[in-house]
Amino acid sequence: MVYIDDIYADEVLDSRGNPTVRATVTLSDGTTANAIVPSGASTGKREALELRDGDDRYMGKGVLKACENVNTKIADELIGVSPFNQAEVDAIMKELDGSDNYENLGANAVLGVSMAVARASAQSIGIPLYRYLGGSNAMTMPVPMFNIINGGSHANNSVDFQEYMIMPLNFDSFSEALRASSEVYHNLKKIIAEMGESTALGDEGGFAPNLKNNEEPIQVIMKAIEKAGYKPGEDIAIALDVASSELVTEGGYRLDSEDRILSAEELVDYYLDLCNKYPIVSIEDGLSEDDWDGWKIMTEKLADKIQLVGDDLFVTNEKILQEGIDKDIANSILIKPNQIGSVTETMDTVRLAQRNGYKCVMSHRSGESEDAFIADFAVALNTGEIKTGSTARGERTAKYNRLLEIEKELGFSEYPGNILFK
Repeated sequence: MVYIDDIYADEVLDSRGNPTVRATVTLSDGTTANAIVPSGASTGKREALELRDGDDRYMGKGVLKACENVNTKIADELIGVSPFNQAEVDAIMKELDGSDNYENLGANAVLGVSMAVARASAQSIGIPLYRYLGGSNAMTMPVPMFNIINGGSHANNSVDFQEYMIMPLNFDSFSEALRASSEVYHNLKKIIAEMGESTALGDEGGFAPNLKNNEEPIQVIMKAIEKAGYKPGEDIAIALDVASSELVTEGGYRLDSEDRILSAEELVDYYLDLCNKYPIVSIEDGLSEDDWDGWKIMTEKLADKIQLVGDDLFVTNEKILQEGIDKDIANSILIKPNQIGSVTETMDTVRLAQRNGYKCVMSHRSGESEDAFIADFAVALNTGEIKTGSTARGERTAKYNRLLEIEKELGFSEYPGNILFK
């Protein structure tokens, strides 16, 4: 019988130069695998707790306490346990922590071990991670959301909305969709440079130019799509992540670039106007995580037209998602494993969403690493969509390059671009 023989964690750096947890698991058959935990900049307040040291090291962001929890408390409980029952492994850590949000062990400690156990188990029996987690039904390549213009808390510029993304729809394969998106990205860089604006990159690899308002980035992206030889709305569509919890102020939502404050209903009408002008197929966090009344208005006005994605709203939490389903709020959910804390809990949330007709978007964080776990995870769970940055920066392209490998391994795979947004 194969069992967990050793577990340890150490402190490494993420893509923003901040410390994070790398967990390593060794099995009794000699298999060793590790996983690196990402970290968000724009975070929902109901997310599982990311344990930081709060001392003088790394401006308080060290994770030595989380690593120590792995090396002592978690290791003591899991050594000798079978790695092949992921639900049992994750349940042991959940019970050991004893809180609803991993405030004792740290979600970064738990998730690192959870992912490393899954990866080691797959390696031990000689199958890819997506096949181990998803079984024979894992066959759908995800449609990417490429973040190509950054704003909000992901960039130091004048744009209020956090992410402007493109989604390649009318393609036969993931590889062709990736190529087209890269071509749009490079054309966008030329256009921004010709405007005299900076082509410096934000946290997720998108450009961060100073533009006059929140609509101009869409106009510039439209030009880039056309310049690359594609048809906006037919070949390539547009998606937004507003991250509107960051815009909340007294009296409503403040758009600094336009020097005005809008009510929830006015902001929804603003989105409706943008959707009528441009081929926008998805809006994420269009209203605050606390503004459920506003989300109800937005769902009633836009849900039959576009994908409304809850990120801060749902924080990959099964209970909160169930509340949204019961109240008919949104129609899609962003899936971030570190928001909830384990592989099993992430899978439970995805399954609940899929049973109730909510679309799922597997997602990175702004503080990422070379770890490509979510690429396999998206295919394993047939999420159909993945959000993992632009076609630049190594921590982003690591996920895309892994998806290219998976596509080759699968041979035949579904690319659901036009199916998703009929």
